[in-house]
Amino acid sequence: MMDWFVKAFLKASLAWLAAGVSLGLAMAIHPTWAIYRTAHLHMNLLGFVAMMIFGVAYHVIPRFTGHPLHSRRLANVQWWLANVGLLTFVAGFVWLPHAMFATRARVLVGVGGVLSAAAAYLFVYNIWRTIDGAPKTSAAPVKAANSTPVIALRRSQGG
Repeated sequence: MMDWFVKAFLKASLAWLAAGVSLGLAMAIHPTWAIYRTAHLHMNLLGFVAMMIFGVAYHVIPRFTGHPLHSRRLANVQWWLANVGLLTFVAGFVWLPHAMFATRARVLVGVGGVLSAAAAYLFVYNIWRTIDGAPKTSAAPVKAANSTPVIALRRSQGG
């Protein structure tokens, strides 16, 4: 079963892919729209590629390491930061070529960049801590000296 944020990252990735491909198609049909190539690039790389990596990593890294995810709350915060940051970033890149929006566009690019970077740093921290985290414990019956079964916590053998 997948956590909600894993599905959210995967779906966001697919939505950003559709948006990035659509902008790329529009640029091919209307070559003057090539001024939006930076937005197109970020939609595909930060949107599709990074969001897909985030989603897949949050699903598989805990399973590969045998450690629980360090913080589900950080994954939630990261999803919001990554998507709001990228949306802000892309809006700034779309406005940037237009002189009357240039100052506002630079602010949007800066804010979007900071939010996107913060999201990436949260991901690095959360996955790093997951890799180094304590292994899951499992309850297993162990016989005591008087042959009465007791429950003892043992480290799992994975990881």
